[in-house]
Amino acid sequence: MKKEEYKSIAQKLQMIPEGTLSVEYPQQTGNTGELLANQLHAMTPGKGRLGTHHVFPGIEASFLAFLGPEIRFWHAAADTILEIYYCRSGRVGWNMHGGTAIYLGAGDVTVHNMACCADSSMMFPLGYSEGLSISVDLKKLPAVCPEILHEANVQAEHLRERFCCGKPYAIPACAELDHIFTPLFSADAFLRLPLLKLKALELLIYLNSLEPEQKEQTQYFSQQTELVKEVHQQLTEHLARRFTIEELSKQYLINPSTLKEVFKAVYGLPIATYMKEYRVHQAMKLLRETDATIAQIAAQVGYETQGKFSKAFKDVAHILPTRYRKDCQNTHKS
Repeated sequence: MKKEEYKSIAQKLQMIPEGTLSVEYPQQTGNTGELLANQLHAMTPGKGRLGTHHVFPGIEASFLAFLGPEIRFWHAAADTILEIYYCRSGRVGWNMHGGTAIYLGAGDVTVHNMACCADSSMMFPLGYSEGLSISVDLKKLPAVCPEILHEANVQAEHLRERFCCGKPYAIPACAELDHIFTPLFSADAFLRLPLLKLKALELLIYLNSLEPEQKEQTQYFSQQTELVKEVHQQLTEHLARRFTIEELSKQYLINPSTLKEVFKAVYGLPIATYMKEYRVHQAMKLLRETDATIAQIAAQVGYETQGKFSKAFKDVAHILPTRYRKDCQNTHKS
């Protein structure tokens, strides 16, 4: 699934040069990007696209797709503008103001004011991500508030006090969020803006009714996440060696349970599971691109015996390495 997601985003961004965030306004008239897009500056070694829609006066939505390891943002620090970010695919590590780090997987949402992310960076542990940002100017909301929001007793002041006066607030994936966001990504182009209007109202009603401590995710300090990124680099650059949790925790001066918890938050899997998959995917590349023997490849990716390697390979790839190499060779010949 991850491979398909990556390919899909790569296809969408194939015409965008590396090091570029392309800002677009599909099917728009009048003022566009008034809350975020027009004032956004970004720097990335990868590439991305931001498609912004003017939903209501004071409310805009931006579809985002990224390919690369990370992107850095700068924009005005507006503490009365609410930003809701939904991660559709991939994983996002967002380092924000005050050293707070929020980690989102597919279906997760973060809610915060635009002062929190005025100078921030997004990391993409899987090398890609796609999402949707909805920005709401709470100063304008009372004046332009559609009747349905009045009926639902959605109050700008309540939203400001709830989400704009402290650290970012993260909500894990759930059926309610899936119901709100998923249809927006599959809608036909001519239906996207009308649907955005409906879903933006639905989202504000949902957030307004959210209980104070309901469904909040754990936040981490960026120092912890930076250490875990260093651990990840060490593990993936030295596949032939097996590091224990105890070794790593002593080396990086981090509690073993914290190391395991933060690693899973950043990369989406426990350390052992992640490294097993990583080793197998590296082995798949070696099987395709080199003439090294199965035993040699097993040793390169950290397996003592060919038998243990073959078992791990089949667990992840659902095929034995000998068969995988043969299939690749046959495909290349045809």
